[in-house]
Amino acid sequence: MSNSLKSRNLTLLTDFYELTMAGGYFQCEHRDRIAYFDMFYRNNPDKGGYAIMAGVEQMLEYLTNLKFTDEDIDFLRSKNLFSEEFLEYLRNFKFRCDVWAVPEGTPIFPGEPIVTVKGPIIQAQFVETMILLSINHQSLIATKANRLRRAADGRAVMEFGSRRAQGFDGAVYGARAAYIGGCCGSACTISDRDFSVPALGTMAHSWIQSFDTEYEAFAAYARLYPRNCTLLVDTYNTLKSGVPNAIKVFDDVLKPLGVRPNGIRIDSGDITYLSKKARNMLDAAGYVDCKICASNSLDEYIIKDMQIQGAKVDTYGVGERLITSSSSPMFGGVYKLVATEENGVITPKIKISENVGKITTPCFKRLFRLYDRDTNKSIADVIALHDEEIDDTKPYEIFDPQNTWKRKTIENFYAVDIRKKYIENGRLIEKLPEIDEIKSYCDKQIETLWDEVTRFENPHTYYVDLSQKLWDIKNQLLNKA
Repeated sequence: MSNSLKSRNLTLLTDFYELTMAGGYFQCEHRDRIAYFDMFYRNNPDKGGYAIMAGVEQMLEYLTNLKFTDEDIDFLRSKNLFSEEFLEYLRNFKFRCDVWAVPEGTPIFPGEPIVTVKGPIIQAQFVETMILLSINHQSLIATKANRLRRAADGRAVMEFGSRRAQGFDGAVYGARAAYIGGCCGSACTISDRDFSVPALGTMAHSWIQSFDTEYEAFAAYARLYPRNCTLLVDTYNTLKSGVPNAIKVFDDVLKPLGVRPNGIRIDSGDITYLSKKARNMLDAAGYVDCKICASNSLDEYIIKDMQIQGAKVDTYGVGERLITSSSSPMFGGVYKLVATEENGVITPKIKISENVGKITTPCFKRLFRLYDRDTNKSIADVIALHDEEIDDTKPYEIFDPQNTWKRKTIENFYAVDIRKKYIENGRLIEKLPEIDEIKSYCDKQIETLWDEVTRFENPHTYYVDLSQKLWDIKNQLLNKA
């Protein structure tokens, strides 16, 4: 786990109603009532078929370091709302909840309990904002990065959006999430220091403009960084000056050193056309191994079209449309009470709405993923009661929770509980993986999805079903209400 949040006091990064409710629970003597809260989301970004779980490490880091400082207490006292007894409780606050979550890098789907918090209601309610903030943002960016990587069809994608991010945390944690989702690195240097996300980049147009000629600018850079030489060729004219000057510098500066150039970057114009012409010029000059990088307001649809049109691009740099997920800038995760517990008896809770999509699924639950034994492809997910098991040695019937007549019996499958218990009684109990492990895990997990689920247009709806027992409880609560 990184130390990036430990030096920052984010305890009061919370919606104010969480504090007023905490004060109310304290005064009503409900502070120790055990509650279960689920985080889930309702729709995939960009009308896609799935999302990527990310942000778990930062969520856990916040929860396990949660404490109220004297400055926090003084501020809350100044609001003239809270009793001294409640403020003293906060002064001695110790997080005592249990937390389950889907591991980072896992494909996730709407309606699934991707995080569950069990503990005293005064605590489980208070952490809502930071849980949503951590998971919503990074899952959004990881999902966008994965879409871009799939559009690139094996070509590398770099995250180039630091200067366009929505604040410095958006840049830093966005770079981390983009790497998990499939990017090969980021322009954001601090993310390399803090999270080991490879820092990438070469030059801006200003470097070239600051010299008398483009050739001089390229030559100076090649002398300074001969083994990391990628030249930006579109400052004046890509084909008439940029690429010819780059080739001349490769000949004049790098070749005598016995060094091969890394590449050129094109940042404007019709990049598909320019990349084809540049490729021919580089190959004719003997630099068939020189890579071509493309940037300039790219997204997955533009990249996909460029690939179809035969662009000779080896690496894509994507900025604002990735770091802000500009086409779908909200993940929409929510955090809802699903059960309470008293004297060991768990009572399910449900929120009802005229909007069917906002009706919650009650109970303390677990989340199974069912895989085909022959192909290892994901068949469906099943949300079940916390004490249920799925016997994968027998046929198992799944059904649509909304349209219950749609049923299917599956065989030759295996079931995996895809969530982990990370925190027990406030203490971290699960070793967290390094970021390269998460990235590799994400790659492998995406391979378990059918192509129909991962396509960009009208993806197949992945089945997320309820067990029969869970559906019965939900239906009973709806009928009772």
